[in-house]
Amino acid sequence: MIEISMDVEQYDCPFVDTTADHGVEFAAVHWDFDRTRRELETRMVVEGADRDDLSNGLDALRAHPNMNDYQLVKRRGDAAQIRTIVEETDAMGAIRGHDGYITGPFYAVGGSEEWHVGFDRADAADEALVDLERHNEFDVIERSNTALPDAQEIIRNAGAAMTLIEGCQDLSETERETLETAVSSGYFETPRDASLGHLADEFDVSKPAVSKNLRRGQRKMIDRVVDALDDIE
Repeated sequence: MIEISMDVEQYDCPFVDTTADHGVEFAAVHWDFDRTRRELETRMVVEGADRDDLSNGLDALRAHPNMNDYQLVKRRGDAAQIRTIVEETDAMGAIRGHDGYITGPFYAVGGSEEWHVGFDRADAADEALVDLERHNEFDVIERSNTALPDAQEIIRNAGAAMTLIEGCQDLSETERETLETAVSSGYFETPRDASLGHLADEFDVSKPAVSKNLRRGQRKMIDRVVDALDDIE
């Protein structure tokens, strides 16, 4: 299997157009293509820079000429969940026309989308990229040839990967920022390049406070890592 990750700038995509004009970003959590109607149904999570940006972005998305159906499922603050049905874009047609398929979620932000697609043959992948280039701008981020045993290994360990992702999602914003800063500043190196006092100064809090945030974040991640180890084959 040929796996390709790319950054695509489509000129007829509602999500790309909306992120180019408004401070919002979209992440697909579910998608399904109707071959008969040539439509893509998606469930998306939308985040705005603030509440106004989210409102303006959703209004623009709903009014887009290639948007066939739009439903606001849930909204809270500067984030929302939506269900949409969009017409097949030129880029979708180029991928599907060469028997390509989606291998992972896609993200739209800043006027372009990150795609993860697969092909059964290398020549089909090459031909799809040639077609895609005719009416779209794109950059290939990564291209790899996944052998059958490798693909089987990925599928078997998908549960462990999701466990780790859920662990990251469990972190509060403060815990995540504290862990990231601790790692980048060398707090966990031997010998340490940064002290607890350095981290406390970075966040303008006391040493006990930053220590508690570190411990909470580490405990959450370690618990998930141990759970993931049990799932790995």
